[in-house]
Amino acid sequence: MKNKLRSEQVLTRNQSLVFEALRKGKHPVGAYELLDQLREHGLKAPLQIYRTLDQLIELKIVHRLESLNAWTPCCDAEHDSTPVFAICNDCGIVTECFDENLSSNIQKISKRSGFVADRSIIEIHGRCDQCETSQG
Repeated sequence: MKNKLRSEQVLTRNQSLVFEALRKGKHPVGAYELLDQLREHGLKAPLQIYRTLDQLIELKIVHRLESLNAWTPCCDAEHDSTPVFAICNDCGIVTECFDENLSSNIQKISKRSGFVADRSIIEIHGRCDQCETSQG
């Protein structure tokens, strides 16, 4: 099921508002766009949005796409793997994928180098199948 919360998670009002706005979006959403969408619900300051996004990331139900400076809901809240995001440069669609071998290799690299990673973000930019087909 897409955008499923872990069964034990209960969201605060602000978390629910932000999460639902992200879930309803067709593309990743920036913090100021979220603020504009949620102003009528009482969210008036960028800090409220950023704090809530940080909390949702900590709950592992939202991801920040670094290269876009935007957020997207996690497609599977039960995963423990490093997500890989395929981002279409033409239409902006983002697909979240998982690869256990890649996640394992990232952990091995960190361990071997003595580095303690707190998160991994892998983004691949290009063109989705639909945009590639329409170009040809």
